Amino acid sequence: MINKTSLLIAACISTFVFVDCNSPTKEKPERKADDDFKYKTEQFADLQILRYQAKGFDSLTSKQKELVYYLYEAGLSGRDILYDQNYKHNLRIRKTLETIVDSYKGKQASKEFGLFMIYAKRVWFSNGIHHHYSTKKIIPEITPEYFASLVNESDGNFPLLPGETKEDLIAKLTPIIFDPAVDAKRVNQEKGIDMIKGSANNYYEGVTQAEVEAFYKAKANPADKTPVMYGLNSKLVKENGKIQEKVYKVGGLYSPAIEKIVYWLEKASSVAENENQKAALDKLIEYYKTGDLKTFDEYNIAWLKDTASVVDVINGFIEVYGDPMGYKGAYESVVSIKDQEASKRMAALSQNAQWFETNSPILPEHKKENVSGVSYKVITVVGESGDSSPSTPIGINLPNSNWVRKEHGSKSVSLGNIKDAYAMASSKGAINEFYYSDSVRERVKEHGVFSGNMHTALHEVIGHASGQLEPGISTDALKNYHSTLEEARADLIALYYIIDPKMVDIGVQESIEVGKAEYDIYIANGLMLQLRRLDEGDNLEESHMRNRQLISAWVFEKGKNDNVIEKKVENGKTFFVINDYNKLRDLFGQLLKEVQRIKSQGDYEGGKKLIETYGVIVDQELMKEVKERYKQFDSAPYSGFIQPKLTAVKEGDKIVDVKIEYPENFVEQMMEYGKDHSFLPVVN
Repeated sequence: MINKTSLLIAACISTFVFVDCNSPTKEKPERKADDDFKYKTEQFADLQILRYQAKGFDSLTSKQKELVYYLYEAGLSGRDILYDQNYKHNLRIRKTLETIVDSYKGKQASKEFGLFMIYAKRVWFSNGIHHHYSTKKIIPEITPEYFASLVNESDGNFPLLPGETKEDLIAKLTPIIFDPAVDAKRVNQEKGIDMIKGSANNYYEGVTQAEVEAFYKAKANPADKTPVMYGLNSKLVKENGKIQEKVYKVGGLYSPAIEKIVYWLEKASSVAENENQKAALDKLIEYYKTGDLKTFDEYNIAWLKDTASVVDVINGFIEVYGDPMGYKGAYESVVSIKDQEASKRMAALSQNAQWFETNSPILPEHKKENVSGVSYKVITVVGESGDSSPSTPIGINLPNSNWVRKEHGSKSVSLGNIKDAYAMASSKGAINEFYYSDSVRERVKEHGVFSGNMHTALHEVIGHASGQLEPGISTDALKNYHSTLEEARADLIALYYIIDPKMVDIGVQESIEVGKAEYDIYIANGLMLQLRRLDEGDNLEESHMRNRQLISAWVFEKGKNDNVIEKKVENGKTFFVINDYNKLRDLFGQLLKEVQRIKSQGDYEGGKKLIETYGVIVDQELMKEVKERYKQFDSAPYSGFIQPKLTAVKEGDKIVDVKIEYPENFVEQMMEYGKDHSFLPVVN
């Protein structure tokens, strides 16, 4: 996503190190949060709804607040796009649910209506009817007959197509919503299937996996040293026997929403903090108007040059996790302000980026001779939308283009106030349950949150910014395995260095015990704890979960002769105990070398074998055990956020101030968004 732990990085797993979120990595809170702020508002299904504070917003100048407001509105203007990208029927279903919530005349205090509301909230949380993480279809706990009665007993404006009746709408939506066999998975990467036909996302229509691969292979030029990210902002369709791209742009696909985004971005450009920021915003506007991916690269380069602004934004079609082929970018937006104090504390990492690259255990030809333009900052999020909301990353590294990163560098950010909120709302009880010895428990309690902080920073600043491809190699060569391997590569770099004395020498860690705590946490999570998120019979398909198990299972197996990691079972409870941290670090280095080789050489078969061998198959009995042991804790596997609300204060037509509020009701916010920030028709 920006590399979500990629730009907008995507997925902290539940570790019970005072952090329980769904971003790929974890991090320690940078500041002490207010004790009287309500961080957790409700919990349902496998989800909990949290809030975060945007400290520092009130200290902005009136012009900076105005800029933030415009960027915030631009972000919300594209919200419908992600729903439609996720599934072609999502907007119609969402607007049907919203109409029922708004106008149902029946008994709302009933158990059945309560179950309906849980389904509606799950759809809002996941930006569609497929689970935001597993991507499996969410099946309501109500009957089709009750759903029909809800529609019939509501008198609002349902999303009926010309000539349709309510009965037609019910007949159309019932199998889509209730039949588990209809469009069962949004992203399906099961081995041996046609991943395009097997996935329910709306990035392709009428084409096969082989046709997609051939289409984009024909576009690629191996001699092009500055290739665009083909397919990033388009839907690939076959019409009248011809394959073509429908580009997301003004006048193209999703134009009504994109026109609103452009409207607010143009206002933002008019109050930019400096010329670099204005140049970047103007390029982003040009990109939205033209859909030209070369312009998108130019925007990213301009965005990288803006390191002085307090206000920043990520807005566009960025992360490709929702596409099993890894081409199509999901819409997302993150509006933020820089946390100056926290950013200064972590500057040493980016300042030493070349040292980390030079001393990496990867092959010499895969190292960058000159690591340039790596910037790192801690940000305070003010508003998120699209693929970053309600479920959010906690770290971001962008841009995703390899040649832009190599020649112009990258930006890494840590979402400081998001991590604060996760930490304040998390369960504190599971450390004693899942870690074997008193010494390990105490180390995890003392250093666990901060070790997550360092893992995130190393993953983003050093990990995603490191390494290079061999001449003529494209990341497209790894196809559906690219995302998992890239996240594994960044994680391995973080794991390799977090126990290095260099971290103490440059002043970002107080001791190596921090690194040991992260080893304890990572292995327990990768081999065991993350399994709580799965259903019986599931194997791993999500890229970050595959990455974590791949790494942990590989080092567990390769270290067996030396008993590096020992599996202990006592009183029916499984533990994974690290006996030799230095040997484990060496194993992380060996695997890093191999993963970087696979990426640098575009070794598809090597990547496939590694992931399918170690990163996919789940120990079903261990999963059952983990889920049973977790039942004692009042903590949901996944978390998401209610966003702050910004309101412009005007004198006439001029904005003189912007007020920030922190809503507490998730349903009210979703309904408000549906009324005020919905610009697309139900069929696009």
